[in-house]
Amino acid sequence: MVGNAVLQAALGDSEVGRVTALVRRPVKISHPKLDIIIRDNFLDYKDLRSLFARQDACLWCLGVSQTRVKSEEEYRTITHDFAVNAANAMLEANPDISFVFVSGAGADSKEQSRTLFARIKGKTENSLARLPFKPGKLYLLRPAAITPGPEGNPNGPWLERMLYPLHPFFRFFLPKYFIKVTDLARAILRIAKQGTPKQLLENKDLLDLRS
Repeated sequence: MVGNAVLQAALGDSEVGRVTALVRRPVKISHPKLDIIIRDNFLDYKDLRSLFARQDACLWCLGVSQTRVKSEEEYRTITHDFAVNAANAMLEANPDISFVFVSGAGADSKEQSRTLFARIKGKTENSLARLPFKPGKLYLLRPAAITPGPEGNPNGPWLERMLYPLHPFFRFFLPKYFIKVTDLARAILRIAKQGTPKQLLENKDLLDLRS
């Protein structure tokens, strides 16, 4: 859901000259400045070194709900290992690259939470922060409740899909805890292009950057 919104935002931005999408399955999007790479190996990126060397920024939106994996190991592999291995490979190819990681509200930087999501997201943030990114090149984003666009999010957990129609009601009373996926996409793209003083951005920070 987030990756698709970010992709659409990037393709519609006149300041973005080229977009490369690393995806797990085909996407129903065609655009003159879009290159699509379908791959099943997100742990080893040696074959993409020359590609990474030409990129200015990576917007990492790949993820999975903890309710849709069979084990903690699988969740850790997808959430932590995929992202950290990619970031390492990109830095080796291009030390000047920016990396924007979509984490989540509640991520536990101490890595002690009983909740798998919070513990592994926090671990991923910490692992990325230890990599030799140059100052102002790594950003860790913690969106809270993300409201999908009109097409919904068919890949989301069933409980989340059931609650989507209620988002406008909850957002009215708790506006700082909700963000529309299109607003999040605009914030992510703005961070990639312009940077921001904060490395770790909570939902309220992302709301401020959506315009």
